[in-house]
Amino acid sequence: MTGPAHDQSAAETAAILDSCRSELARRIVGQAEMVNGLLTALIAGGHILLEGVPGLAKTLAVKSLAAITGLLFKRIQFTPDLLPADLTGTLVWEQASGAFSVRRGPVFANLILADELNRAPAKVQSALLEAMEEKQVTIGEATYPLPSPFFVLATQNPIEHEGTYTLPEAELDRFLMKILIRYPSIEEEIQIVRRAASPDGPAPAPLSAVLKPETLAVLRAAASSVFVDARLAAYMVSIAAASRPLAPGPGADTMEKAAREGLYRYIAFGASPRASIALYRCARIRALFEGRSFVTPEDVKTAAPPVLRHRIVLSYEAEADGLDQDAVISRLLSFVPIP
Repeated sequence: MTGPAHDQSAAETAAILDSCRSELARRIVGQAEMVNGLLTALIAGGHILLEGVPGLAKTLAVKSLAAITGLLFKRIQFTPDLLPADLTGTLVWEQASGAFSVRRGPVFANLILADELNRAPAKVQSALLEAMEEKQVTIGEATYPLPSPFFVLATQNPIEHEGTYTLPEAELDRFLMKILIRYPSIEEEIQIVRRAASPDGPAPAPLSAVLKPETLAVLRAAASSVFVDARLAAYMVSIAAASRPLAPGPGADTMEKAAREGLYRYIAFGASPRASIALYRCARIRALFEGRSFVTPEDVKTAAPPVLRHRIVLSYEAEADGLDQDAVISRLLSFVPIP
């Protein structure tokens, strides 16, 4: 799409994104990758997993995002003694009426902060699966829809292992992206220190709700209008298929080449078709962020690491050789021909 209509739409989209980033910057210093990831998740309608050591503003970022959306926000602190009913709700016996009533849990909100998600046991993790995938919760014999829109923004600490549980692959696959939170630069950390100079700590800056549902609808419509060439769609599917050592598919030739290079000894399990869908959505939104009405191969390559890093299960050989998911994904991208 070109012409005055496209220019007006692009200008409106850019203005909305700039206002969102400006509001978040009043509380968050730097962390552009995290901010773009959070906005991408909202536009795509997907869940996001934030991983980083303590003190990198993961919780503050999610709370700030809730403030600029004006959506109903709930924070759930995951602990080893948490029960599924603490998350979804339960049936309560009402003595006066002589019947059970439903007491809904904190998951009945638009935006859920699942803080330290990997501290909850398997029963709690399984209770979250239905909510994340089907946007509904079953309490007793009845099923209740969750509010729309519904997002889960989860955090986990990668360095503490005592009292934590490895997230199951079925749950990880339901996250649109996994964002790694990096340490700030020296200049950014100086700004953080100066903001926190008060003995009582920094007072949180008030934020305006610049990303209300109607504004979010504008961004989603703009993302849906981004053009994706059929060859690029095949490229995305080939990337996901090439991560599967035992599955033939569009990337079969690429898989044989990668196998010769020894890549597949580092991969135990590859990405599911959900990865192809997520890559398609995120590549379009990345093009939107860049002010383009079409997707390029660079958009796909930029979107690939956060989309794939939690979906590819590495082998023991990868750990022994000091390779992480991002290193394996980088090698994988070098094998798949660019259209």
